[in-house]
Amino acid sequence: MNDSPGWATPGSSPSDGDRQGSPADRPGDDGGAQQPARPTGDPKWSAEQPPPGQWSSPGATPPADAPQPPAQPAGGWGAQPGTPYGGRQAYPGGPGQWSQPAAAKPGVIPLRPLGLGEILDGSVATMRTHWRSVVPITLVVATVIQVISVVVQKFMLSDLPLSSTEDMTAEEAIDTLGSSLAVSVVNQFIQVLGTIVVTAMLTMIFSRAILGQHSSVSTAWREARPQLLRLIGLTLLLALGIILLGAVLVLPGALAGNIGLAVVGFVAWLPLIIWLGIRFSLASPALMLEKSTVIKAFARSSKLVRGSWWRIFGITLLTGLIAFMVALMVVAPFQMIGIFAVGGGMDALEDGSAQTAWGPLIFSGIGLIIAQTIIMPIQSGVTVLLYVDQRIRREGLDLELARAAGIENYGTTGG
Repeated sequence: MNDSPGWATPGSSPSDGDRQGSPADRPGDDGGAQQPARPTGDPKWSAEQPPPGQWSSPGATPPADAPQPPAQPAGGWGAQPGTPYGGRQAYPGGPGQWSQPAAAKPGVIPLRPLGLGEILDGSVATMRTHWRSVVPITLVVATVIQVISVVVQKFMLSDLPLSSTEDMTAEEAIDTLGSSLAVSVVNQFIQVLGTIVVTAMLTMIFSRAILGQHSSVSTAWREARPQLLRLIGLTLLLALGIILLGAVLVLPGALAGNIGLAVVGFVAWLPLIIWLGIRFSLASPALMLEKSTVIKAFARSSKLVRGSWWRIFGITLLTGLIAFMVALMVVAPFQMIGIFAVGGGMDALEDGSAQTAWGPLIFSGIGLIIAQTIIMPIQSGVTVLLYVDQRIRREGLDLELARAAGIENYGTTGG
């Protein structure tokens, strides 16, 4: 029995029953079971059966009396009603070769296991096709985040001494370090809250885009709101686990003054948080789309990632590098304008006044708003499409997506 949940159409309640359309239901997939032998004397079987097929190596010349395979139509595909994969039948593409059946594509991705390019393209295609819903969400959230960040940085760092580190007293150095940490914590907290809201709403938009359906901002908010508190709890619980793990591994050596032990603890902590981050990277879409609890979402992510950790890690890492490069190309020019046009130039950089001047802060904030408006949909989209891809590979979700998209007789055989 397959205990995986079905595809919950956005806005609907989750299904508690067993999911239909499992991989065992696919045509031509017998789950590894052998075909039953022909019973003796069964009237449903013909008394005369064809001889057993002879397998020859690819490229070998078949015997003269061997039956010829059906001729391949022009183009390599034959549209056959009632055949799997959207009504297309595979034909031999040559000796020892077979053409891959085409998959239906009601929305931004084809309903089959996805490659890296298709995942990235699906994210960009959703942002391009549904920009009226995607851009307002990310633009508003990014603007709120940066306005708060600029104000906090301006007023919390403006009273700090501008002298160099060498000229600071011990008390001034402690105050500077404490204020910088406080600004960083506040900015990260606002960033996390904004990312949670964006992730929740964009997940709903992407789930409809996969089915070829549009979603407005109000609809996305209405569908995401019931799970928003749970998504906040999931994020905080994951962050708390990472912090506690670091405290256990790094803090003892730091408190004891043993630098070597602290370094060893940090070296052990870093790969662990990367491993946990990837293992639970699909918990957010599982929580939102399956309408599950926080614990079940963690369990679902762990189950979906199992056996594909390195693949998901590679795609996530590549997405992060792309996001970093986009942010660098967008933000750097605005920072240069802010510093050298209205921020005092090199003198402001040397004495530290550029960190608290309005000009550099505002221009840097504008660049970050533009960068986050572009980056957040791509990162959220990759996460959602990775979740969908893993469920297609493991649970035959493409059959349920096809039914949800209104494609009739998808994946079934018939006359």
